[in-house]
Amino acid sequence: MNEERIKTLQQLLKMDPTDVFSEFALGLEFLEAHPELAQRHFYLTLEKDDRYVAAYFQLGKLFFDQGNEKAATEWLEKGIQVAEEVGDAHAAGEMQDFLDQI
Repeated sequence: MNEERIKTLQQLLKMDPTDVFSEFALGLEFLEAHPELAQRHFYLTLEKDDRYVAAYFQLGKLFFDQGNEKAATEWLEKGIQVAEEVGDAHAAGEMQDFLDQI
């Protein structure tokens, strides 16, 4: 967790609350030390843009790491569907590979 990056991302979100990338990046910053905050920022990412494929993958991994395979599977399956809809075969394949290991 990089405090300086977190402050910068928070400032960017204050300047532009619709900034999807900064919201997602903030989730990544919190992922290891504060997974509950990471989860919140990934949800906010999807509220801003429900086609932001990487957020589905991160939520799937986060729930898997927390031992919630059912939620992990649901997020990954939804992410695969969205990735296919937007034409991101690479992301769909990565999520499918992760899902196959669950």
